[in-house]
Amino acid sequence: MLPQAYELPAALFLFLAGAVSCFAGYRLFKLVLGIYGFILGAGLASSAMGASNTVGMIAAALAGGIVGALILVFAYFIGIALVGAGLGALVLWSAIYFPLVDTGSVPFIALSLCGMMFLQGAYLGPQPAVFSELFDPAIRYSGASLSLTLGTIFGGALAPFIAATLYGIAGNSSLVTVYVTTLSLISWLCSLGLRETYRSEFAAGPKGPALRV
Repeated sequence: MLPQAYELPAALFLFLAGAVSCFAGYRLFKLVLGIYGFILGAGLASSAMGASNTVGMIAAALAGGIVGALILVFAYFIGIALVGAGLGALVLWSAIYFPLVDTGSVPFIALSLCGMMFLQGAYLGPQPAVFSELFDPAIRYSGASLSLTLGTIFGGALAPFIAATLYGIAGNSSLVTVYVTTLSLISWLCSLGLRETYRSEFAAGPKGPALRV
């Protein structure tokens, strides 16, 4: 939480960032990525500081914001490579995730969770940029929203029910491991079909050509 004196400037910054994203996001896409990377990085970094440490919180927010902005802008250019690498490593980690948890050892459980979170960050971080690049500006919002919604429903909402059923059949996590590893493998194979598009021109839309800035 920011000190009270900085709440109004922060609110104005968020308002302006939202306005840029809403009205000119498709033309200033790299700028929007940098802004949201800054906001995300600043929020994560400043949360590690105590609310009473104003100087430390501001310094952490600035440093974290700069790092976050650089990461998202960098992901714009190599986002698909990051997604592919993260998903490829996830296939291997999925195969050992539940066996590590089943040991009942706190260090092994912590290792399995930390490894999974790290790998998820590798592909979830650049995911917004990658999804946006898959569609022309005229249909970008609809395309990205539809794909994320369907993926969440069929890939996420059904997973707990399927995993619980498999666990009940086997009496252990072996079938769940096979299920999760298979889904990770499918995701990785799909990512191999993606291509970088930041050097490509978008096709003309219904209101004329949409040029990349």
